[in-house]
Amino acid sequence: MILYSWNVNGFRAVLNKGYWEWFRQVDADVVGLQEVKIQQDQLAEESCKAPGYQDYWNCCQVKKGYSGVACYTRNHPLSVALDLPLAPFQDEGRVIQLEFPKFYYFNVYFPNGQMSQARLDYKLGFYDAFLTYAQNLRQTKPIVVCGDFNTAHKEIDLKNPQANAATSGFLPIERAWMDKFIDSGYVDTFRMFNDQPGQYTWWTYRFGARSRNAGWRIDYFFVSRELVPAVRRAWIEPEVMGSDHCPVGLELEVERP
Repeated sequence: MILYSWNVNGFRAVLNKGYWEWFRQVDADVVGLQEVKIQQDQLAEESCKAPGYQDYWNCCQVKKGYSGVACYTRNHPLSVALDLPLAPFQDEGRVIQLEFPKFYYFNVYFPNGQMSQARLDYKLGFYDAFLTYAQNLRQTKPIVVCGDFNTAHKEIDLKNPQANAATSGFLPIERAWMDKFIDSGYVDTFRMFNDQPGQYTWWTYRFGARSRNAGWRIDYFFVSRELVPAVRRAWIEPEVMGSDHCPVGLELEVERP
C-alpha cells in the first residue's frame, strides 16, 4: 500500500496549483490531507471527488476557514471515526481514523501552540489524549499515524534550532512529548531510511525560506513498532509545490483490502 500525507493549507487554494495532477501521478491507496479549510456545506462541489476513491472529511465546526482534515482511500475501510473521544478535543476537525484489516490509520492535524499559552496547553493536552486513544486501539491491531505534528523533534529537523529554542514547535516540552511518543513504541519511518540534515516539510512563506531550504520537518508518518517489518519506503517530496508544506509518503508491504 502507498500512503501519502500533505498539509495543503487550503484545499480550494491547492486545486489551482496542480493538486489533481499530483494526485493522479502518485496513484496512492490512501491520501491524508490536513488544514483543508473547507466547510461541510462546500463539500457537494464536484472538485472534492476523485474517481475510484472514497473521500471522508472532518471540517472545523467552530471557525470558518480553519483546520480540517480529509482522506481519500481506494480501499474500503472497515470503519471510520472522526475526532478523539474527549469533548475538549472535538469540533476543530483534526482527526480522521480509518480501520483497515491490518492496521488503524490516523490522519491528524495536531494543534499549533504559537498563538498563546492556552493554545500550547491545548496542544499538549491533545497530544496526550491522542496517545492514550492510540494505545488503547493498538491492543487490537497496529497503528499508522500521519499528519502535521506541528513539532520538529530534534535539532536535525529544522534549519535554525538555536534561534527557535523558545518557539512553539521546538519547545523542550513539545520535544519531550515526541520522545514519550517514540518511547511508547512508535517509529519515525522517514528516519529509518534517511539520517541526513536539510530534510524539511514546511517552510515559512517569508524571507524566501523555501528557496534557501530554511525549513522544519514537522510532517510525519509514524508506525507502531510491530508494523516496522512491513515498512518498505518512507520519503518526502520537497519539489512538490502548492502549499507551504510538502507531501510525505509511506509504502507498506501489506495486502490491500
